[in-house]
Parts: sequence; structure tokens; C-alpha cells
Amino acid sequence: MNRVGMMIDVSHPSKGAIIEMIRLSKAPVIASHSSARALCNHSRNLDDELLLLIKQNGGVVQTVAFDGYVNMKKDNAHKAAQDKVLKSYAEKQNFTILTWSEKQELSAEDQQKYDKTFAEIKIQAKNDLAKAVKQAPPVNVADFIDHIDYMVKLMGIDHVGISSDFDGGGGVKGWNDASETFNVTLELVKRGYSEEDIAKLWGLNLLRVMDEVQAYAESIK
Repeated sequence: MNRVGMMIDVSHPSKGAIIEMIRLSKAPVIASHSSARALCNHSRNLDDELLLLIKQNGGVVQTVAFDGYVNMKKDNAHKAAQDKVLKSYAEKQNFTILTWSEKQELSAEDQQKYDKTFAEIKIQAKNDLAKAVKQAPPVNVADFIDHIDYMVKLMGIDHVGISSDFDGGGGVKGWNDASETFNVTLELVKRGYSEEDIAKLWGLNLLRVMDEVQAYAESIK
């Protein structure tokens, strides 16, 4: 990968594998969608040792707006409160709420019927769902930026980035799709990040690594 100028992404492997990858690579690596394990003890997040190794390597870690990786405790409480309301409404209609894997076993036609009925149940439960949200609010943009603050303090502004993982289940309250992206920038401004800092977080750091990876490949031809 170094030879052909390909960026190495360490967001999915184990800690041991990540350490080996950093040791072997002659070019900076990236974690395309990982948050700080110190703030949320999820296996997909990176601990301080790994964050500092990636800093020493010259790489970038892109904080991911995946609610369960940002604040697992808060996310579990919110989803449990929502599920309790939905299950009570579903039972009244003899409707069984399926897991993601169970739903995949349905035919395309049955999936459409399932989605239509479930959407109707959510509409019926709207008021009670709103009450549940007040009692157990969802993970939001502020929680997400807490991870950026932590990693910037630990690693420095040149080694942190932003990712959404929208195509993999990502999203937090206030940034659930591209139309809400400004909310992330607004929160960064509120916390005192400069225009230069924000530009680095939104992509310049990643582009810098890409350039360095390609430059190394050119240097060994």
C-alpha cells in the first residue's frame, strides 16, 4: 500500500493489528471513522495510546458521528425509552418489531409492508415518543464535538478530522444527514475554533496525509 500510494485506514482492525500497521508503514495512516475511547468505551474507538501513536506517525483520526460510538450510555438509554413506547403500540396491533437481521430475511414485498406498518405505528406513537425523548435525550452534536475537543487537546489540531458514516448507520441529533452539516461547524465556532482550525478538521488534514502518502510512493519508485 505504501508502494502504490494508498492510504492505510485503521478504523476496523484490532489494537494489536493497528500497532503493527503503524510500525510497518513508512507513510502516515488514517482512522477514517473512529472516536475517543476515553470518552466512550466502545471497541470501535481508539484509546489514548493509539491516538498518540497515530500522532507520532503523522496521521489523522476522524471522529465519527455514530451515536453509539459517541456516548454509548446515553444512546442506550434513549433507544430503550423509544423501544418501550414503540413496543407498547406495536403490541396493540399484534405487530412484531424485528431486528435488522430478522428484517433482512423477509422478501422485498414483505419488507415494504413491514416498513409501511411500522411507519404508521411511529406516527400513532408520536406524542409518547416526544415525551420519551425529553426523559432520555439522544446523542447530539455537542456530544460529538466533545470527542473532537478531547482529541485535539491530546493530539493537536493537525491530526484530527470529522466523519459522518451516514452510509453505515451514522448520525446524531443535529447532524443526521448532509443538510444539517452546518450545525457541526456552528458548534465548533461556539467553542472557539478558528476558521483555519475548522478547515483542517473538515478535510485539509486528510488531504495533507493523502499528499504525503502519494509523495512517499513517488520517492521509492
